[in-house]
Amino acid sequence: MQYLESLYKQLVYYKQLAEKAMKQLAEEQLFWQYNEESNSPAVLVKHLAGNMRSRFTDFLTSDGEKPWRDRDGEFVNTYENADAMWADWNSGWAILLDTVSALREEDLQRIVYIRNEGHTVVEALNRQLAHYPYHIGQIVFIAKMLKNTAWNTLSIARNASAKYNTGKFSQEKGIRHFTDEWIDQR
Repeated sequence: MQYLESLYKQLVYYKQLAEKAMKQLAEEQLFWQYNEESNSPAVLVKHLAGNMRSRFTDFLTSDGEKPWRDRDGEFVNTYENADAMWADWNSGWAILLDTVSALREEDLQRIVYIRNEGHTVVEALNRQLAHYPYHIGQIVFIAKMLKNTAWNTLSIARNASAKYNTGKFSQEKGIRHFTDEWIDQR
């Protein structure tokens, strides 16, 4: 599997994990935070979208920390409602996924900068592939706590691993991406 195809599939997988978690929440729960030092799902969305816009606008030709980015402001909720949050979420992801889709194998060793620190394109992409799931995990965790027993699992259900593995091992061995059965094909 080529790196860029695998990366794209993993990004879409994490995007959809967060969406499936957040769609289980009532609107007011999207803005819930445990305490003043914690972030609500909406604030995490704002940070992720801001990071994606900054890092992936003119990805190959300008520093990933844009002068117009207000990182500190990303941690203050300014969304008027869930629709505004979802619009921002989709905007950030569109920039990221469009940029990754346009990359070619020959781009992978090019140098891009984040705060004047040079990274190969692979390093910069891996950096974000670690960063985004970190925050998406926070979103999922908050959603799971808020839903409690009404939570709909996003992966293998509790006490269902044996059944899941039986299904997997009943298939022929083959090369496929682990996300193929999890992500919605769009």
